[in-house]
Amino acid sequence: MRENKYLQIYNEYSNQIHSGQLLPGTKLPSESELAEAYATSRETVRKALNLLFREGYIHKIKGRGSFVLDMTRMDFPVTGLISFKEMADTLGTASRTLVERTIQEPAGSVIARHLQIPPETLIWKVVRAREIEGERIILDKDYFRADIVSFLSEEIAEGSIYEYLELELGLKISYAKKLISVEPSTEEDHRLLDLKNFTHIVVVRNYVYLENTVLYQYTESRHRLDKFQFVDFARRVRR
Repeated sequence: MRENKYLQIYNEYSNQIHSGQLLPGTKLPSESELAEAYATSRETVRKALNLLFREGYIHKIKGRGSFVLDMTRMDFPVTGLISFKEMADTLGTASRTLVERTIQEPAGSVIARHLQIPPETLIWKVVRAREIEGERIILDKDYFRADIVSFLSEEIAEGSIYEYLELELGLKISYAKKLISVEPSTEEDHRLLDLKNFTHIVVVRNYVYLENTVLYQYTESRHRLDKFQFVDFARRVRR
């Protein structure tokens, strides 16, 4: 019965959010209030709220409670290998790129591990905030092997690096491995993005390979969690 109760709470609130009965920014009742209303335990309520949080319906702010998120989000493809410029063109919304840094430097131990190169190997580091409809909601931190990408500039970074790599340098970008997680936001996130009261951020880590299977780029793409939903298309394979 306890499992049915937590699913009842989840279903009722997710339906209210989908239907617009609960508007973005609405504060949900406290755990105690919900436990009393549904005649159940706070543990069961907490389980329902955690599911609503994981599914992107609410945002939990420590010491303040749970708040409804805006479900009218932009789709971000999981399986595709698409640049921000290409995504922005598809959305048809006003956007711009704000370049924080473009620098060549030794990889260091952390980035070297991601790119599978010695720490002293030179790389290009590009940090860019992405602004959509007047809000900075994506922070891209790109790292390129300098022995493959010989030159980058702020001007190139303001446009499309992929256009430059493919059309100017003739690189054949083939595929990527992606890891997606929700992590606590950092001081850098708050400095470069319009995070409002959000304490967590969606991090997409991309390991990008050339046609010859060489790993040449590692990217951390950090997204404000109320603005995107990550979508995929799956087809069942019959055996």
